[in-house]
Amino acid sequence: MELRTLRYFVAVAEELHFGRAATRLHMSQPPLSRAIKGLESDVGAPLFVRSPAGVTLTPVGTVLLDEARALLDHADRVRTRVSAAAGVATLTIGILGDGTDPGVARMAAAYRRHHPGIDIRVRDTDLTDPTCGLRAGQVDVALTRAPFDETALTVRALRADPVGVVLRADDPLARRDGLRLAELTDRRWFRFPQGTDSLWQSYWNGGTPREGPVVRAVQECLQAVLWNSTVGLAPLGHDLPAELTVVPLLDMPPSRVVAVWSEGDTNPLIRPFIDIATTAYRP
Repeated sequence: MELRTLRYFVAVAEELHFGRAATRLHMSQPPLSRAIKGLESDVGAPLFVRSPAGVTLTPVGTVLLDEARALLDHADRVRTRVSAAAGVATLTIGILGDGTDPGVARMAAAYRRHHPGIDIRVRDTDLTDPTCGLRAGQVDVALTRAPFDETALTVRALRADPVGVVLRADDPLARRDGLRLAELTDRRWFRFPQGTDSLWQSYWNGGTPREGPVVRAVQECLQAVLWNSTVGLAPLGHDLPAELTVVPLLDMPPSRVVAVWSEGDTNPLIRPFIDIATTAYRP
């Protein structure tokens, strides 16, 4: 199995849609589909159940997803160590969930202008680790969302976004101009896997333990809403499929976009990155 093909597989598994995965990978859909079919041939079993609405993982695909993530994380650590040994100036950035945030695009453009000689590596992570691999030493700095356990970390606030509840467009509550958390107590909510940062889990569950499906990625959250009318929360202003809508939550604290790095890290590339991020994410 090639690492590139595994990256393709992880993108499809997290997006649960070949078209969205192709957009995320900056490639067209036909070669992506061929690569996944080739991987299924290598494995000797289907990895996805395909339907007009998207795809779902088979049991074999679920096992491969965990293994592929571990392999790709290890490969990224190898590249970082080799680059450091070779004296190449490299900064590894962790980005959480939705890379379509316009702040990321402004940040990338500004950083390229000011530091064209720096080799930037990006680690796009799912929703189960709000530090994007920072605690595990997989990234130098993370662009993510609070709250989470900030022990031994330095956090710089970049922006605050109001939050709403994501509902199916035909949900009776979808026509409301605003909702309160108490109006959603009888609904099923998505949850993150056991072991996920407790502050992070509590925030996205509205401060109350919930029952509902366990999800890892943004697209899994959206599919849970679409198929099962599960309640999900999301920052306002993000693009959603036409079948879904978001209603502002009137009593939900805003979601803070933050830059995070390890306390005491003396990497000279971090401070300029943080300074540029502070400007790029300014509303």
